[in-house]
This record gives sequence, structure tokens and C-alpha cells, in this order.
Amino acid sequence: MKFVDEAFIDVAAGDGGNGCVSFRHEKFKEFGGPDGGDGGRGGHVLAVADPNLNTLVDFRFARRHEAKRGQHGMGSDMFGAAGQDVTLRMPVGTVITDAETGEVLFELLTPGETITIAKGGDGGFGNLRFKSSINRAPRQKTPGWPGERKSLKLELKVLADVGLLGMPNAGKSTLISAVSNARPRIADYPFTTLHPNLGVVRVGPEQSFVVADLPGLIEGASEGAGLGHLFLRHLQRTRLLLHVVDLAPFDDNVDPVAQARAIVAELKKYDEALYKKPRWLVLNKLDMVPAEEREARVADFVRRLRFKGPVFRISALTREGCEPLVQAVYQHVKAEQVAAQPPAERDPRFSDPL
Repeated sequence: MKFVDEAFIDVAAGDGGNGCVSFRHEKFKEFGGPDGGDGGRGGHVLAVADPNLNTLVDFRFARRHEAKRGQHGMGSDMFGAAGQDVTLRMPVGTVITDAETGEVLFELLTPGETITIAKGGDGGFGNLRFKSSINRAPRQKTPGWPGERKSLKLELKVLADVGLLGMPNAGKSTLISAVSNARPRIADYPFTTLHPNLGVVRVGPEQSFVVADLPGLIEGASEGAGLGHLFLRHLQRTRLLLHVVDLAPFDDNVDPVAQARAIVAELKKYDEALYKKPRWLVLNKLDMVPAEEREARVADFVRRLRFKGPVFRISALTREGCEPLVQAVYQHVKAEQVAAQPPAERDPRFSDPL
């Protein structure tokens, strides 16, 4: 299935049915009184967070979604039936924005969550509503109210705890396949990853976290180079970024330090909040560096980059160093989750982060 993380749709809720003017007609009852019923409510347009969906491709080809209008009121005290609702199933993590103003209206963050994105119009009143002691034969009625109409932008931001960031061919796909159940496409040329891949990392019984592998970012992405900033939105909900660096590039003229700085610069250009997220350094492809040179090369890289955070040395291909990385990431993610919970809901098995 094609991965689509952005779509524009038009939604229209149903109009309410009109009220009815009617009088009771029955044998031997000349003045039966008013019996015109109200019109029915128009149908709503609903959105449901479906955990089985991971793309907005269905909305790329079906842009107009309309609910049915309410039935008109009728005589004999009969009210009109409500219009049928329209339910749109969207992936968890979808952000619904007003396409005209840019205002964020809703976010679907919980599986099964249901929201009303366009409300149907109320039905009009029949003359039965206007009956009183001084108005025994009312001929008033009101029309149904119109339903809401909106132009919306749908934007999918995947729900992942950890995001992998790095140049093309840095080994991000190999890393996610080594530590999780994800099986992305892997090849010896750049840009093999063309859309985000999610994987669940199992640390132990009832202990896991979700990691997202994004297409590689290159220098000049803010000007549209490579895939640009197309998929960086998927990192905005993560709790931790893992900056994967190829420590043994095939081209001797390529400087890993310059590449790492270029990634950080592009990240800052895209979103200041994303740039300030916790970011760890993962030096990959150590299996391609002679054993006697590894310590010196790692120390030289960290010194030149002036990186102050945690640094992990791994080989995603041989899985060397992956287990300590996974354990450290899980502890960080768990501490972030506990810190985000209200004190009354915190699990006593986990202490507050330092």
C-alpha cells in the first residue's frame, strides 16, 4: 500500500429537516388541533482512530464526504428521522486542521477514539411546538438548520517513542531490523527508505517501545534536496532521537563529522522544538573499522563534533553493542512516560527520573 501522510478533504454534515404544518383530521372531531412534527437532525461527519491503518491513502482519492440530511416532519405528530452519519476511519496520530485558517481542530491519539468533525443541523419545529392557550391553531413552522461544512487538512504524525535520524546509508534500516520486528528494504545505495517504518522493540515481558526509521536527511534538505523535510514531522511526537552516523564511509573524502553537523543544522532549520529534543549519538558500522583503530576513531569523532550527550558504538550488521543501546533507550523512554503522568497515576515500581 502506498504511504500517504497528508491529504485534503471537504466534509459536509447533513442539513436538518423542515418542520411541518398540519392539523389533525378525524371523523367527528372538527377542530383536532395542530399535529405537525419536527424535522429530523442532519447526519454528523465522524472520525474514528483506527489502529489497523497506517496511511491516509484512502483520502487522497475520495475528497468529498457528505452526510445525509434529516427527514422533514410530518402530520399525525410524526417527527422526521435523523440523517445517517458518515464515519471516516483514520490512522492513530492524525492531526485534523482547518485548511483555510491553519487552526488545529482535532488530534486522534487514542485507538478507537471518536470525534465529531462536522455537526449536523438541528431539525426545524413543526406547528405542534407553537400550540398554546392563546394560539390554538398555529401555522408557524421553522426550516431545518444547515449542517457544518469544512475544508480540512489531514496530516499523519506517527506515534513512536524513538526516532532514527541520519544521512542516507548510515545504517538506520539495518539497525531497526536488528532490534525490532520491522523488516524495511535494505540495499547498498542511498535512499532505499522512501517512507517511515515502525518497529516494536521487545525488551522483556510487557516491556517494549516503538522506534521509527525515517528516510535519510541530507544537507540542503530545507531547500528541497533529497526528500527534503517531507517526513520530519513524524519525529515531533518522539521522546528521543538517535542520530545514526556512518563511522566508516566508502568514500575517503567524506567527513562523518561534517555530515553529522549538517544533519543537526537541517534539524534546527525545520523545527526549533525538534532540535531541542534529547538526542543521542549512535556510531554505526564499527565492524568495518579495524579493531585497533576503533577507540582512536571514536574519540577523535566525539572530540571534533564536541558532542556532550550519550554516545553508543555499535555494528547494526553484527548486532554488536545493540543490546546496551536498547536497554538504555528503554530506561529513558520509561522515565519520560512516568514523568509525564500525574503523580496519582504513577507506577510505584518506577522512581522519578533524576
